[in-house]
Amino acid sequence: MIDPEAGGHGHGHDHVHPETKRTVLLEQDILAANDLLAENNRGWLAERAIHAVNLMSSPGSGKTTLLERTIRELGREFPMTVIEGDQETVFDADRIRATGCRVIQVNTGAGCHLDADMLAKALRTLDPPNRSTVFIENVGNLVCPALFDLGEGTRTVIMSVTEGADKPGKYPHMFRTADVVLLNKIDLLPYVDFDVDMFLTALTQVNPRSRVLQMSATGGEGMDDWYGWLRERVGLGPTV
Repeated sequence: MIDPEAGGHGHGHDHVHPETKRTVLLEQDILAANDLLAENNRGWLAERAIHAVNLMSSPGSGKTTLLERTIRELGREFPMTVIEGDQETVFDADRIRATGCRVIQVNTGAGCHLDADMLAKALRTLDPPNRSTVFIENVGNLVCPALFDLGEGTRTVIMSVTEGADKPGKYPHMFRTADVVLLNKIDLLPYVDFDVDMFLTALTQVNPRSRVLQMSATGGEGMDDWYGWLRERVGLGPTV
């Protein structure tokens, strides 16, 4: 048993194990290599005036439902394509394809996120048209996707009211990197124990600059605000 008052076991040298140091250095190398590829993606997209929206959330927040409705209701205004990220299956890609939108599936296997190299390969296969919008539905996870820059133009975090209102505090990096946070499934608020004010306070503490849109991708509430925000992002100006 170590006595904290005695300063540990009596000598002050660093006890970080070599294995830990190697792991940290490896992670840094991986992120640095990814960031370089992300910059290449950013340049590739900019040359073609393509706006890429990285959609991130925990599983079941409503990402695919949001995309389906967005494509059906906004798809005539500007061209859209979708890159679907999942560990396995093509279920979500099939749902997007049913809307008439072009989509490519990226399965990560045991991986918990998309990375810049995966996006580069998907973009070249998908070949989205110039002056279009590419939605990237990332793997459902509130940790790993936040660490990996893909070269996207916008980071969107979707949070549903069926999750805990304390999520921004528990997963700060995810919410800190968000340009916009969509609070989804607000039609369920009368039936769930979710404190909206607590959520907004927690989010402001982590990321005071992020815009918050409250909505229901199923019922349609608040979708016009989301569409207006997208129009501004793709250069079509604010809604009137």
